[in-house]
Amino acid sequence: MNNNAFFLGIDGGGTKCLARLQDASGNLLAQCQTGPANPAQDAGSALTQIELALDTLLQRTGLTPEIWGRTSAVLGLAGVNIPAYQQLAESWPLPFANLRVVSDLHIACIGAHRSEAGAVIITGTGSSAVVMHHQKPVYLGGHGFPLGDKASGAWLGWRALSLTLETLDGLHPQNQLTEAVCRQLQSSASQDIVTQTLKYRPADFAQLAPLVFAQAPSCGESRVLLKEGADYLASLVHRLNSYAPSRCAIIGGLAASWIPWLNPDVVNLLTPALQEPIDGALWLAAR
Repeated sequence: MNNNAFFLGIDGGGTKCLARLQDASGNLLAQCQTGPANPAQDAGSALTQIELALDTLLQRTGLTPEIWGRTSAVLGLAGVNIPAYQQLAESWPLPFANLRVVSDLHIACIGAHRSEAGAVIITGTGSSAVVMHHQKPVYLGGHGFPLGDKASGAWLGWRALSLTLETLDGLHPQNQLTEAVCRQLQSSASQDIVTQTLKYRPADFAQLAPLVFAQAPSCGESRVLLKEGADYLASLVHRLNSYAPSRCAIIGGLAASWIPWLNPDVVNLLTPALQEPIDGALWLAAR
């Protein structure tokens, strides 16, 4: 191994971009977090956030840009499971000696299991799943919001908002979830809510997701949404396990919130993640 080499891992998603730099001995030199880096949502912004992360890492380490010519980098990005966006990201003018672009799911799976085997479901702002089969990723979901991302924060927030508007139209009885959404948006007028949310992105919808879980103990409408999401996650678990992975994990910002809503037979098929996705990116970069 070249003792003058560096390894960079990037975990870029719909909410944030996490970057971590290590030396050849595996010592952490610096890490930072910038804004969303999903090429399928906004390729220009994703590149800008990655470049900002690189500048921040240099500032925090006192190193100079020439190190990138000795750096093996792995970008694990949301959206690049779609080939066109992977090709786009691979064409970015980044200064690394070696660059590999993979999906955020790929690095999550490696981080969760410390190997290129196993399966993982991510449920955060979006949702998707992957299983490594014959050393190649097989993707499930990941179709993007609103076509996919079921059981994600964006999906839950969108469903809660839709229910709220229908309730305000008198199509459903008043309920605690609708009241909570109105409080958060500081309005109970349909047109005002539509105006506020007209340009919502997935991360904005996801801000409403915690309300669904919070109201569930005493709100049937919340429980209906959570059952639908849990049923979808259960279907993913069973489909992933049909490939006989060595392990299967569920991770992401909403993972812990979903576990109580899954049937015990589904939970028994899951194993804890061993490391974070960013660790998976660095594992790949070092190889």
